[in-house]
Parts: sequence; structure tokens; C-alpha cells
Amino acid sequence: MKTQRLPDSFKQTLVRTPQRDAVERALRGMGLLTVCEEARCPNRNGCYAQGTATFLVMGPHCSRSCAFCAVSHSAPAALDPGEPQRVAGAVAQLGLCYAVVTSVTRDDLPDGGAGHFVAVINAIRAQSPGTLIEVLTPDFQGDRAAIDAVIAAWPDVFNHNLETVERLYSRVRPQADYRRSLDLLTRVKTAGLVSKSGIMVGLGEELGEVKKLMRDLSAAGCDLVTIGQYLAPSPRHLPVTRFWTGDEFDEIKRYGESLPAIRMVMAGPLVRSSYHARQAFEAQA
Repeated sequence: MKTQRLPDSFKQTLVRTPQRDAVERALRGMGLLTVCEEARCPNRNGCYAQGTATFLVMGPHCSRSCAFCAVSHSAPAALDPGEPQRVAGAVAQLGLCYAVVTSVTRDDLPDGGAGHFVAVINAIRAQSPGTLIEVLTPDFQGDRAAIDAVIAAWPDVFNHNLETVERLYSRVRPQADYRRSLDLLTRVKTAGLVSKSGIMVGLGEELGEVKKLMRDLSAAGCDLVTIGQYLAPSPRHLPVTRFWTGDEFDEIKRYGESLPAIRMVMAGPLVRSSYHARQAFEAQA
């Protein structure tokens, strides 16, 4: 397939600010990872410059091998029991009013890492009781006890990404299951939490399929949806089939927000799961 030329909308200026320096010092000092770096997010410079980052817990190695993801796919290491306190320390040091925590997928663990998420949430609450917490979790292989453990910790937002339309799952994320992910989101919403999900476009989906996905998310009670343009992290990953236009992003945003459950859709080339996460939470409240 012919290589797609990156549109000008993705070209950003590197910004150096005191806030960016503070984020980098805190991450280095606490020995922490961010999904911003590990997944090569195009927004990382801007987010760091504003004093924010999305913490990546449970190590740099994922037990799954999704064809779009830049995170390392190899045998994960043992969990670091001190990590929750270090994440909480970084949140306190940076004075974050809204913290986003995600993880690699840990199918090797009996609970999929649910207990680690709970420990991180509790540690942040203990050190920074006023901080809002959003978690972006894997599917825990559909383990209801694991899902319920994270729900019981009561994050302010429970995010789980569908990533792509149902037809493309076998190619894009073969170890995941579309309906299993929808069941997780339904369980989260039934419990009364704010639920959130996101997808990438440019992997071969059709507009009608994305609209069907939006209807499925609405049926699951999903409150917030993010839709961004897929960028191939390297030549080894799935290629970009095409770049969506601004009009298409606007159309799917309007469509999603016309559905019964969905309160807000953030859609655009640079939108990612934690893109302007605090602003999105506040806007839907």
C-alpha cells in the first residue's frame, strides 16, 4: 500500500515551558512511565507543556499484540508494589486536579491488574483527596470480579476503548472481543459511574460502521466518546488506509451527540483517549 503523506494538521511546534520541565522531573524522579511516551502520542509535547501526562502503570511490556500499538509486546515483569505510591506522589508534586491512569494489558495476572488499579486510585485519593481520577483500563478478559473491584474504587471516569469497529477486530486487536468490551462498558454504567470509550479511524472502517459503533456505545450507556486519526507508529504496524476529513469528524461528532446516552463526542485528527480529559469531563457534567 502506498504510504500516506502526513497532513499539516499533525505538525506541531515543540514547546518548552516550566510546566513541561516539572512533568519530566517528576516522572524521572519517581521512575514512572507515561502512555504519552510509550505509545508515541502526537500530543505529548503539548500536554507536558500544560503540566499534564497520562500515567502508564504495570510496566512497559504488554501481554497482547495489537497491530496498531507502539507499546512493547513481550513477557511482562512482576508488578512493582511501590508504583501506586509513586504515582500518587507525582500527582501531588504536580498539583494535578485531574489525573489519568492507564496500563498495559496484563493477561498474565489472575485479576488482570485490577487490584493494582485500585491501589493507585486509593493512593492518589489519600495524598490528593481533591483530585479527580480517570482510569483507562483493559478488558480484564471479561472477569466481572476484576471489573467490579475497579468500579468499587469509584474512579470519577471509567474509560475502556473499543479502538475500532467490530469487523476489524480480528486484524487490529485479535486478542480482544468487541462484545466483551461493550459488556464492560455496560457494567460500568449500570453501576452509576461516568463511562467513556474511544476509537481510531483510518484503519479501513467505513463511516456507516462507525455510526453503528456509536449506536452500540449509546446502548451501553457510554457518556463520553473520543475519536481520533490513527497514525502508524512504525512500518511494522498497520498502515493508515486514509486520513479522515474535518467534515467527516464533524459529522460523526454530531451523529454521536444526537444519540440518547452519549453526552459528548470529541472528534478530530489529534484527539486521543485522554485528550483534554478534564475539559471533557467538566463539559458533560
